[in-house]
Amino acid sequence: MWPTAERPALGTFVRDQVEALRRRGDVELELATFPPGGINYLRAVPALRRLGRFDVVHAHFGLTALPALASRGEIHGVTLHGTDLISPRSRRVTTALLPRYDVVGVPSEHAIGLLPHAQRVRAQVLPCGIDMAQFTPLTRAEARTALGLDPSSPFALFPYDPTRPNKRHDLAAAASRGHHLVALGHEPRERMHLWLNAASVVLCPSTWETFGMAAAEAAACGTPVIATPTGAHREVLDPLPWCTCEAFDLEVWRRAVDEAIAADAQHDGGREHVGRWSSDAMAARLVDAWRGATEAHRQSQG
Repeated sequence: MWPTAERPALGTFVRDQVEALRRRGDVELELATFPPGGINYLRAVPALRRLGRFDVVHAHFGLTALPALASRGEIHGVTLHGTDLISPRSRRVTTALLPRYDVVGVPSEHAIGLLPHAQRVRAQVLPCGIDMAQFTPLTRAEARTALGLDPSSPFALFPYDPTRPNKRHDLAAAASRGHHLVALGHEPRERMHLWLNAASVVLCPSTWETFGMAAAEAAACGTPVIATPTGAHREVLDPLPWCTCEAFDLEVWRRAVDEAIAADAQHDGGREHVGRWSSDAMAARLVDAWRGATEAHRQSQG
């Protein structure tokens, strides 16, 4: 889960966490990355074994937890991200590995419910957090001009690759019927920031999310969001009166889209509210989890 030239959006939130940890100054961090998929997990094992010994070895994504055990550490931690708990094959591997991990993190309270019962009691909510330096409000006109769009033309935004089935582009299209809907593929971070500021409303009708970064990033920009109550959507959006978090109902969603398009307005308060999930705040939470697990491990060793 790390950005590449071919997939610049892949794992950007993991990169944000790495950068937030490095900003702290009290963590010495070594990063190991490898391509996702099949044989790459096995190919990573020798390289990870050669890295030496660490106080903490922390993996992102459940399948990565398998080769990460090759790295010697006083404690091992893993952050799960969704598909590793939803896809049947990935779930089998992930859940079999969790008992060997000292820290098990998930992005939201909602995601705890995806864990096997035995793991729920010790799981911790450890989202990667949002890069608050990147996702800041711009005026609609400024963002649209930077994207080469008509500054006076409102539109709805589906901030995902429309081919991803759980994101439900079909529902976004139905809710925005009669309005211009833009669907994004793999956009680099800088352009995503522009799109979230340029849109009149952001539609997130996902079947499931473990957190829901796009909704939170849009809210931080002051852009109205309409989202299903999955992941952290309700926790993030409910306190913001200009956002809607409801199960998909075509009439309700169309009315909310119509109102947002007609207003084409940005709102205050989103950045301050979303700031509690900043990457810096979440890095601090992760370090606290590592310290707690390290102390418990040492006490158990006498």
